[in-house]
Amino acid sequence: MKAGAGGWLRLWVVAAGLGWSAQGGEVNLDGCIRAALAGNPDLAVVVARAEAGRAAVGEARSAYAPQLTLGANWTRTDNPPQAFFLRLNQKTASLQEDFNRPEDTENVRGSVGAQWRLYDGGRRSAGLRAAGYSSEAAGWMAEAARNDLVFQVTRAYYSVLQASALLEVQREAVGSIEGSLRVAQERLKVGNAIRTDVMNLEVQLSQAKEDLIRAANGRKLAIAALNTVVGREMWDGETVAPAAFPLPELPPPAGCPGSIEGRPELASVRMQEKAAEAMVRRARRDYYPVVNLFGSADWDSEALDDFEQSYLVGASAELNLFDGSRTRSALAGARAMWRSACAMAEKVRNELKLDLQQSLLRESESRERLGVSEKAVGSAVESLRITRERYQQGSADITELMTAQVGDTATRARWVAAHYDCRVAQADVARACGSAGEEWKARPAEDGKR
Repeated sequence: MKAGAGGWLRLWVVAAGLGWSAQGGEVNLDGCIRAALAGNPDLAVVVARAEAGRAAVGEARSAYAPQLTLGANWTRTDNPPQAFFLRLNQKTASLQEDFNRPEDTENVRGSVGAQWRLYDGGRRSAGLRAAGYSSEAAGWMAEAARNDLVFQVTRAYYSVLQASALLEVQREAVGSIEGSLRVAQERLKVGNAIRTDVMNLEVQLSQAKEDLIRAANGRKLAIAALNTVVGREMWDGETVAPAAFPLPELPPPAGCPGSIEGRPELASVRMQEKAAEAMVRRARRDYYPVVNLFGSADWDSEALDDFEQSYLVGASAELNLFDGSRTRSALAGARAMWRSACAMAEKVRNELKLDLQQSLLRESESRERLGVSEKAVGSAVESLRITRERYQQGSADITELMTAQVGDTATRARWVAAHYDCRVAQADVARACGSAGEEWKARPAEDGKR
């Protein structure tokens, strides 16, 4: 606004960067974002999923390592063949025994087993690649959530500032109408006005007070929304550090490469597409043979003493010749999932392009609206001043005064809304370009108090 228009309105607004007094410390946009990154539950969900994805990679990599097991068991039987073989393991079998009617036989066994897959036709490598791609996809989704969260906090923060400014506009409107009402009452006393002038202004004052109540409630709702998206009570709304009009200068138009290549959502669906392709290779490898090495060392005893040791080593090879079309069906399903992932990647790409175009158009529209509303504010204020003076002098009627009053309030409200809509639109452009959360990647999520 021009300096000449600055004296017409003593409007107190909460300016970005000047902060709020909250919970014993100042909280501003930067602090709100930090607190949200540390405590927002939605972000915590996707971050945990990304951690689970990294754990899945470790699980898939473990398939290359040999498996070692340690076991122990106790058995008691009078079943002839089982009792005989238990005696053999204990190396106490005798031809003098009655094999058909053995005595009750007990055995305690301790064993160490090992198994190592030497070859599986590429199943493990394909599964590891799929897990790696899925992990990267989950990581990119966490970045997408961070990018969106920064925007959501920014929008909620500016919504509180806008609601606070609109509340002050309504308070100014009530005060202005009360001033006009006093003028009308004075004129009525000296006979220069009629009773209906006072009554009309009283009705207008009542409507303005109703609007003030709604504005106050809107401010409370905006504060609640901000606290919700942050994930903690950043501000109770009882105190606010005000900043005098005019509103802070807007930053220059948001820079954007005009491309969606920076969007983490796009990177995520690309990784999902690669993971689905790897799963096709994994399903195809089920037609290949499997070769395993195995071995065990066992200790058997009847009474926990004199353990007798034995061992077993071997190799096995297995080739699936027929499984009722299970492998073929699994391969067909994997191919269908891969085609679905490809289609989803294209769908997401188109949606992100539209999202970017819409955000750029909204930012351009909000700047144009702001320019128009800035010019209209000065005219509305001057019109109200002139009309009030004319009414005091008796050269304007009450209808003109009320019209000018309504126009002044509405114009100031549109100007405040346009200003913060423009700030939100700028933040939305950063989100649509994938850069809203970029600067917070390497920055620690702090407590939110500065």
